[in-house]
Amino acid sequence: MEKLTKRQLNILDFIKRGKQAGNQDIKTHLEKTFGEVSRITVIRDINALLEHDFIKKIGKGRNIYYIETIKTPVLNYIDTENYFKKGPDERNVAFEKFNFDVFKDLKSIFLKNEIDELKDLNEGYLRRVKRMPPAILKKEFERLAIELSWKSSQIEGNTYSLIDTEILIKENKEARGHKKEEAIMILNHKKALDYILSNKNDFKKINIRKIENIHNLLVSNMNISKGIRKKVVGIVGTKYRPLDNKYQIREALENAIKSINAVKDPFTKAFLGLILISYIQPFEDGNKRTSRLLTNAVLLAYNICPLSYRSINEADYKKAVIIFYEQNNARFFKELFVKQFKFAVENYFL
Repeated sequence: MEKLTKRQLNILDFIKRGKQAGNQDIKTHLEKTFGEVSRITVIRDINALLEHDFIKKIGKGRNIYYIETIKTPVLNYIDTENYFKKGPDERNVAFEKFNFDVFKDLKSIFLKNEIDELKDLNEGYLRRVKRMPPAILKKEFERLAIELSWKSSQIEGNTYSLIDTEILIKENKEARGHKKEEAIMILNHKKALDYILSNKNDFKKINIRKIENIHNLLVSNMNISKGIRKKVVGIVGTKYRPLDNKYQIREALENAIKSINAVKDPFTKAFLGLILISYIQPFEDGNKRTSRLLTNAVLLAYNICPLSYRSINEADYKKAVIIFYEQNNARFFKELFVKQFKFAVENYFL
């Protein structure tokens, strides 16, 4: 996540409170807190905020001023490093229980320029895929499937290496010194992705049955109940507690599906699937795995490059999930999603 300095945070707060501010206003304000600050330093800090779309420049010449671009709390800046210096019982948690209003501000999660950039990246993927021989295309999907199965399982604590995962999927040989359940988890990922690829046109519009189909494949033969859960679930590392009533869980899932289907932009659809399934926790186990595969199902339905999550840091992923649980803030999660999409486009189907 981009790291803002104390000065930059101070500038952002000043603009937010005053609705707008010019260069000299900002310089004068900073000097009240930090002492003398050079004009070049002020401009550098303002440019950093502009680069990350925290603020927007209005006007020309001496009439330039800046306004905040973040209009919804779901995208407010949170200093992740400082946030997790405190334990779950010490943090100022905004939402310890499920927030049914969470769906309201998620439709505009991506700015127009961000969507345009993602579309441009995907055009390169589409051009390459169209001229790629079928045999090579199949191998690339197999490579992505192996790396997705490995990384998604690793996020859940699976200890298989990438090489062992490749041997397991290609040769059906289990690695020594590992539990049988670890092999099953990995192979289930491959089965779920194969199902998605065979039915990818079905995921332009999603429903509970389609989500359950993915979940069923992911937890097959793992002694995990299928269907909407009837038990209470707790989550390590956070005070947030998901819904514990199966009727409310179904209602929340239906609301999430309605929100996803109502959005036209496929990147937003895919991202909403990623965060909302994790947030609702509709199943006894396997929720985050289901969310990651659902994300790829939506992307593939719209001919968009799928994600392997290969380069993602597991700690960052878990922190992004917890921040959304506790603050309903999706900025960090969105940054990880965008980085993983860029990684996928730059590393697969070349």
